[in-house]
Amino acid sequence: MIRKIAFGLLWLGLIVYAFFLSPPQQPGTFELIKNLSIGQWQGINSLIIALFNLMGVWPIIYSAVVFIDGRGQKIPAWLFAIASFGVGAFALLPYLALREPNQKFVGKKNTLLKLLDSRVTGFVLTVAAVILVAYGFTGADWTNFSQQWQTNRFIHVMSLDFCLLCLLFPTLVGDDMARRGWKNPQLLWITALIPLFGPLIYLCVRPSLPEIGAETIPTEQPAPN
Repeated sequence: MIRKIAFGLLWLGLIVYAFFLSPPQQPGTFELIKNLSIGQWQGINSLIIALFNLMGVWPIIYSAVVFIDGRGQKIPAWLFAIASFGVGAFALLPYLALREPNQKFVGKKNTLLKLLDSRVTGFVLTVAAVILVAYGFTGADWTNFSQQWQTNRFIHVMSLDFCLLCLLFPTLVGDDMARRGWKNPQLLWITALIPLFGPLIYLCVRPSLPEIGAETIPTEQPAPN
């Protein structure tokens, strides 16, 4: 119950801060979002470009755990995971508040779960993140980014969202490890202490999820005459 209350309060606090306490919305924000989305990046700070695209990598990282975790939940985990592609931690915090501890996976993995459970997915996401981070730091204008972070709500909240996604991911790792029958405290610390790449390392090295109780029951044959 304490966990649920803590996540609920954090979600409410995030909403209040984002809409009432963060820097004001700046003219041209929607134009900036449109240009970032369609790849018209001329004149945009490379740090902002990298951050915006990394916010598209994070929901896939979470989906690799949430879709599996959701198999044992009463709430539709897929709904929160899909919403996170648009609003990040704003969508995932309610799920973390409402979910129950779930250390078992029962049934077969469908095609989507096999894809999300694959280490290949982790490697692809890691390569994408490395490229984006390298691009962001190449020619980055930190002074400009700092000014925009202090004056632009979109940049400010997006940065805060990124940090929250880094901090929240380890709260799902313990159950995910248990579902795999895997104990690795060191890796749990890595996911908690290394932003972005800690969770990516986890997705790259975690063992495959076993399918429990998914055995096919043979059809009963009629007794011979």
